[in-house]
This record gives sequence, structure tokens and C-alpha cells, in this order.
Amino acid sequence: MNASPQCLNLWHVCETTRLDKARETLAAVLAEHADRLVGRFYEVFLKHDEASHFLSHSVVVDRLSPSLQRWLQSLATFDPNQGIEEFAERQRKMGEVHSRIKIPVHIVLEGASLIKSDVGEILLSNHGNREGATAIVLLNEVIDFAMLLMSQAYVTGVAQRAKIEEAYRLFTLGQDVSVERESQRAALLEWSQAAIFSLFGGAGGARLKPISQSEFGLWFRHRASVMFQGSIMLNSIDAAMKEIDEQLLPSIDSLPSLHGPDGAAPLVANLQARVEEIKFLLADLFQSLSASAGGRDPLTSTLSRKFLPSILGREVALSQQHGTPLAVMMIDADHFKQINDTRGHAAGDAVLRQIAEIIADNTRSADIVFRYGGEEFLVALVETNLEAALEVANRVRAAVMAAEITVGDGSKVHATVSIGVATHTGHPDYQHLINAADQALYRAKNEGRNRVIAA
Repeated sequence: MNASPQCLNLWHVCETTRLDKARETLAAVLAEHADRLVGRFYEVFLKHDEASHFLSHSVVVDRLSPSLQRWLQSLATFDPNQGIEEFAERQRKMGEVHSRIKIPVHIVLEGASLIKSDVGEILLSNHGNREGATAIVLLNEVIDFAMLLMSQAYVTGVAQRAKIEEAYRLFTLGQDVSVERESQRAALLEWSQAAIFSLFGGAGGARLKPISQSEFGLWFRHRASVMFQGSIMLNSIDAAMKEIDEQLLPSIDSLPSLHGPDGAAPLVANLQARVEEIKFLLADLFQSLSASAGGRDPLTSTLSRKFLPSILGREVALSQQHGTPLAVMMIDADHFKQINDTRGHAAGDAVLRQIAEIIADNTRSADIVFRYGGEEFLVALVETNLEAALEVANRVRAAVMAAEITVGDGSKVHATVSIGVATHTGHPDYQHLINAADQALYRAKNEGRNRVIAA
């Protein structure tokens, strides 16, 4: 990859003598104030939780600080007419390292901005306006070029890592899920029984082994986060495990006696309750796995929202490329909270399933239906103009209003929907189209619900 920086304009407009003088001045300032500048840079890192957890002060002093000092000196000696590829390759390697160890690129950019500000202040104070200004422009251009190269390498590295992680997730999901489910249920039960035995039947009341160090805990930490990526139930299981390890087990261990009025019975009851909670959440995770792995919402079998950016982004690009129309419907179940509150969540689930079926019955196989969130659906109507989209939307609205939805107790529930419709007008960002449909939906709800409004 050849580097052809457009930002290095100074070398084209500045006379050689003046440029050389600016480089000498800059090199002197960077050398004299290296410790201060390095301190400022890592001050940014150590204030961010995203980076500070792996940047201890000893590491900064022993390894990273000297590396940053060398980088600062390379900025002053850089000449785009000599060895630009060598300089560029060093920046790319640094970007790749940042990507591998997951240092967010915005923190690096923030640190670089602070260095530019500090050096600029020193140059203007000590080297006069003309000389200092030239050195400032020189520094800004070189740092901006370095950050550009680092950021490009960082983004490439993140994309590659994401592909690898997704490939590993798919590999994990390709294993026998039923065997995995039973294995982890057994591992959880084994830890629970061992904990109870160590309390009441173990030799001398052996110290309880933390659940995080059990076979189940290791699986949860290293495999479950991949298998069930993004599930909020992971956080709930993690919280229950932390309560066991950090509160219940230490409290039980600290008891002078397991028997008597101050014995362990209440704590053991809480321990068993937390284990039962983990078992319940684990069952829910595996139950939803087959649907989520296939990209489907478990309740309505519509597409998961996580696929919306790539799919709708592609449809917008196709619409622009071929000049074909594209429409989006945003559909919201009216007064859905009231249905849940008065008829129960089972009735609410039945309403959502019925709405999803009606949408499917009134759209083509080429159209794409997403569960957008809660009681909302988003439908991409491919190669569909506004007139046709409004016709589809009104068919869906009328069909929902006419439906008699049977719930668990055999009774009937009636529902209505509000729909906002928008068409692609040439804006390349798919979010612009979603926002337009969402605004139309807001108007439909605000004007009385059970209606279709076009953006």
C-alpha cells in the first residue's frame, strides 16, 4: 500500500530552509519536553476505564513511555520525500497493536490532540510567531498523517477480529447444543451439591469453592459469552454468581457454627435460591438459542434487529445503484402496555405473534420483516413506491383490526396498529430512512392511532 498523504501540504508550499529550521525547532522542543508530553499522553489513557485496566503505571514507565518518546522524535525527523513508506509502516503496526489489545482509537486520538496543543503552546511562547507557527503546522500535519494511518490499520484489525469472533461463535453454535445444555446443568448441580456437602458433610467444614472457579463458572466465563453474545440474561447470571462468591460464601465461611439460631440455614437457603435462578436463566438462554442463532426473534419468528444495519444498508445501496424504489413501514401495536396490564403478558405475546403473521401474509417473500423492539416491527418493502407501500400498510392495518386473537384462557383480544411509511429519497444512510418512518409513525399515534401516515 503506497502512502500518498493529502494532509502533508507544508512540504509543497514552504521553502526548504524554512522547513528545515522548523524541523530543528520541533525536534528540540520534543526532546526537551519529552517527559512532560509522554505524561500528558498517558494521563489520558489512565483516566479511561477502557484502557487503564491493562496500563499499570509500571508498564507505562518501563515499556510504553520510551516507545512514545521514540515516536515523538520520529515526528520531527519525518520527511515525506525520504522513507515515507518506512514511517507509514510503523504507524500501521502501532494501529494493529492498538486493535489487538483493544485500546479504543478515540483515546489515542485524544492523547495526540493534547500533545499538539501542548507543543503548540510551547512553540508560540518560546520561538516567535513565524518560526513557531511553521513548526506547529509541521507537527499537526505529521501527527494527523500518523493518526490517519493508525486509524486505518485499527479499523482493519477490528473488522478482522470481528470476523474471527463471529466464525468462532458459529463454530460454537454448530456443536451439539442439547449435549452442551445438559452438561452445564449437570456441572451447576454438581457444584451446588458439593457446596452443600462441604457445609454439612465435609471433613472439618472445608472452605467452599467459589462458583466462578467451578467447571460451570469456567464455561460461563469463556464459552457462554460467545454462544449467547449480547443476551441480557448473561448479566443476570453473572450478578447471581458474584452474589454467591462475594456475599453468601464469605458469610457462611465466617459463621462460628453452622447450627443454632445463628446458623447457616438462611444463608444456605439464599444460596440455593441463587442456584435455582441461574438454572432458570440458563434454560431460557438455551431455549432462545436456536431462534437467535438463526437470526430470528424467538416470539414472532421475524428477523432479529441485529441484522437490520447490514440488510437495510444493502437495500439502500441497491436502490441507489439501480434507481429502484424502496419503502419502509414502521408498525406499532396500539395501547400494548394496556393489553399486557389488563390481560397479561401471555395475551400480549399472542397479539405480537398475530401481528407478525398478518404482516407476513400481506407482504412478499422478497420483503424483509424485523422485530424492531418491544411492540414495534420494521418492514423493508423492496422495489416498492409510496403508493404501493401505503396500500400494503392499509391492508396490514385493516387485517389487524379485523383479527380476533385467541389467548391462553380461550378469550378473544382485539388490537390495532399505527403505521408510519417512508420511501428512500436518495440519502445514503439507512438510518435517515428509518428516522423518516419513525417520525411518520409518531404522527400516526399522535393523531389518534389505528391509521397510516406517510412521511
